[in-house]
Amino acid sequence: MRHFPSVLGWALMAGLALGPMAPVQAQSAGGFSPVITVNGLAITGYEIAQRARFMELLGAKGDVRKMAEEALINDRLQSWKAQTLGITPSRDAVTKGMAEFAARANLSTEDFLKALGEAGVEGQTYRDFVASGMIWREVVKATYGGGRIQISDAEIDRALAIAPPQGTEPEPPKVLLSEIVVRNFPGRDAETMAKARKAAAAKTEADFAAMAKELSSSPTASKGGRLEWMPVTALPPEVRETVMSMSPGHASAPIQTPNSVSVFFMRGLDEGGPLTPQTQALGYATLLLGASGSPEAAAWHAKAEAEAQRCDDLYSVAGTLPPDRLERVDGARAGQVPADIARILPRMDIGEMQVVARGGNDLLVMLCDRGRALNAAVGETGPSREATRDKLLNARVGDMADRLLAQLRAEAVIVRK
Repeated sequence: MRHFPSVLGWALMAGLALGPMAPVQAQSAGGFSPVITVNGLAITGYEIAQRARFMELLGAKGDVRKMAEEALINDRLQSWKAQTLGITPSRDAVTKGMAEFAARANLSTEDFLKALGEAGVEGQTYRDFVASGMIWREVVKATYGGGRIQISDAEIDRALAIAPPQGTEPEPPKVLLSEIVVRNFPGRDAETMAKARKAAAAKTEADFAAMAKELSSSPTASKGGRLEWMPVTALPPEVRETVMSMSPGHASAPIQTPNSVSVFFMRGLDEGGPLTPQTQALGYATLLLGASGSPEAAAWHAKAEAEAQRCDDLYSVAGTLPPDRLERVDGARAGQVPADIARILPRMDIGEMQVVARGGNDLLVMLCDRGRALNAAVGETGPSREATRDKLLNARVGDMADRLLAQLRAEAVIVRK
């Protein structure tokens, strides 16, 4: 289901407070006859009028009818894709989704529907809106789910580096970008977004540069949209998160920026210098395998190599061993790591294992992560690795969902009558 900023909850409540409105008349909006078809799926004038009114209640400004048309076209594309995948939301799921959305305005579903009705919006319009969002979520999950989107430890380290804890000044990553900025004139939202989607479909830097000269309103258009190296912290927040989820050689999805829609192509990425011993924190795990050279130690070592790709996997590997044979250490600073382990960790990659001898036993060591150290004594705080992973994953999924929708629009047969 779509996620709206909380400010729209207030806008919705304000819109509903505008007072009763006469029901939208079907004949005044083109009736119940199709006025647009999308891959054979019809959109009526009445649906457009209803969606426009609903969007007004959500605080939409500008050419709301045009925005409603575009939103309904997207809904039909998403429904068409869902049909090809055999996806249909259950009635109970839609009912639950309606209740969750209504709760954002501190209303029950019944009170929400009553308020919408008084403002001229039918309950079916609201149900269709919620169902469409749920359908798209399931389409995206079916298309990109199942672990097909992975966030690497290096990406998490890079993301954490751009939001350093208080009291540290690490060098932020630098990016080499090209830009296409499509200016958005009043009443031309659909045209603007169409140009931006065309730019987002660029496969190569040369293609992107050619489109920049054709489409971009930025002064960089004459240079194919090329920008110089810049720290990622210099980018606006709405751009930074998307850029940090990109990899070189790819274009971003369209990004809404003030009075325009922007698309970026990443030509290069410099992750910055290595962390210093003073700012570096290492996370690692150790597993006591057994006596050095024993069959037991060899067997546990082989099991770990076969089954563990990251530190979390060691918990299942060591499932039948006494708990004290597996130890996990997070955020260890220089001087806090035992000497025998400290000698090997700097040369290891995240997820790599090595065995050291300790007191007649073999000790398996795995590097879990390498990041910025936080000093709680001086009040340093920072996002957790899991929270950062989730944030990057959501951004990646959102970007791929935008690309999928752009592809569906590019391939669709849309007929306006």
